[in-house]
Amino acid sequence: MPAANRLLAMEQGDRGECERIVRSRKTAVNIAKRAQMLVLAARGLSNRQIALELGANEHVVGRVRKEYNQRGLAVLEDRARPGRPRSSRDQQSVQKVVETVCQAPAKGLSRWSARTLAGHLDIPSATVNRILRENKLQPHRLRTFTFSPDPKFGEKLLEVVALYMNPPDNAVVLCVDEKTGIQALDRTQPMLPLRATKPRSWTNEYVRHGTRTLLASLDIGTGRVIAHVRKRRTSKDFLAFLDSVVKEYPNQRLAIVLDNLNTHTNEAARKWLETPSARELSLHPDPRIECFFSILTRQSLQ
Repeated sequence: MPAANRLLAMEQGDRGECERIVRSRKTAVNIAKRAQMLVLAARGLSNRQIALELGANEHVVGRVRKEYNQRGLAVLEDRARPGRPRSSRDQQSVQKVVETVCQAPAKGLSRWSARTLAGHLDIPSATVNRILRENKLQPHRLRTFTFSPDPKFGEKLLEVVALYMNPPDNAVVLCVDEKTGIQALDRTQPMLPLRATKPRSWTNEYVRHGTRTLLASLDIGTGRVIAHVRKRRTSKDFLAFLDSVVKEYPNQRLAIVLDNLNTHTNEAARKWLETPSARELSLHPDPRIECFFSILTRQSLQ
C-alpha cells in the first residue's frame, strides 16, 4: 500500500483533540480543516479521498499528513510567514489611524468608518481595515453607560445583590418595571414567507393603533412573568397591577425590586404600602427585568 494511503498513526489523545476542534464552532476554518484531514487519515482514507471529501488539494493533504509525523498537532497552526519588516512609513500609518479613530470624528460624521478614515488620512481603505483589525478597534460599535447621581447608590446596590444572592426565607423575589411607548402597528398586507435566497419581507405601509404600556413582574427564582398591557401609564394602573401580583402569591412574603419612577414613589404608592394587601411586601430599588424586555423586543416587537 502506498505511503499516502497508509493508516495515520496518531499519538494518544491527538485524535480526540482533533475531533473536538472539528466540532467546535469557535475554531478558525483553516485549523478545523487540517484537523479534519488528520481525523480522516487516521480512519485509513487516502490523500485523494480526503481531498475529494473536503474539497482540498491532494498535495496539501499529503503535506499535513507528513508534517504531523514531524511536528505533531503543531501542524494545525499557521507557520510564521517570511517577509520584509514593516517600514517606518507603515508604522506612521498605523499611528495615524489609531490616534484618529480614537478621537471624535470629523464634523458631520457620527462615527468613523474605514472609508471615511481612508479619505480623511489619504490612506488606502484596505490598509485602514487591516490596521483596525490588528488593533481590535471597532468604530462601528457603541455601548452605553451611566453614572448614578444617587449618593446612596452603593448601599442600594449591595442591598439588591444580597437579595438576589441570599433571598429571605419563605419569600418570593420579583422584579417589576414598565415598558412604555410600545408601538401597536399593523401591516396593511400579509407578510411574505422566507424563500430560498429571499428573506422574509413585509410592506412599508402600516396602520397605527396607538401606543401601549407593558407592566411586568419577573419571578427571579422560576422565571415566571405576570404582565398587563395598558393604554396609559398612571399611578392607578401601576397600583392595580401590584394588586393583581399580590393575589397571584397568596400568603407569601414578596420582595419587589423596582426603580424610582414617579408612579412607584409618589404619595399614592406610599399609601398603598400601608394597606393590608401590602403587609407582606417590601420594595427595593434597581430593577432587573430589562433582560425580559430585551428578549421581548428582539423576538416579538421587532
